[in-house]
Amino acid sequence: MNEFLVKIGRGVGGVVGALYQAGREAIDQVIVNILPFMAFIALVIGIIIKTGVGDWIANLLAPLAGSLLGLLVLSVIIALPVLSPLLGPGAVIAQIIGTLLGSTLIANGDIPAKFALPALFAINPQVGCDFIPVGLALGEAEPETVEVGVPAVLFSRLITGPVAVLIAFLFMPLLPYD
Repeated sequence: MNEFLVKIGRGVGGVVGALYQAGREAIDQVIVNILPFMAFIALVIGIIIKTGVGDWIANLLAPLAGSLLGLLVLSVIIALPVLSPLLGPGAVIAQIIGTLLGSTLIANGDIPAKFALPALFAINPQVGCDFIPVGLALGEAEPETVEVGVPAVLFSRLITGPVAVLIAFLFMPLLPYD
């Protein structure tokens, strides 16, 4: 009977020890990688909102949403590898452009409602581009992997952004608008 209790005690102790270590590692990851990223994103969002650069960019890019060619150009501009990590935090600029397009231009009839879906894909190719370095750090990627992985994803978004707009444009006749 004693041997049985000792085995159960060791088994429970091993499980508790593993869970405790996992908790320590999770807290360490949050402190080392996630909290600094959140502070950086909060700073960028604050700067974008306070300076009004988000509104300025949105008003500058909104006229492109009236045609397929304009949506493709908009998608390429937003997906530029230099801009997309800066536009990504909190998707502030995408939110501003989306609100401007949806509540103003589409609602007023300045842009046909059929462009709503392609416009959604056109303003969002930057999604995730700001998190790539953090995600690779969380995955404990080697520096060489980060060196190759970050540009690879940024350039892939430059390609897949306009492709997503084209796919949405092709499927928009299948959606009800009225």
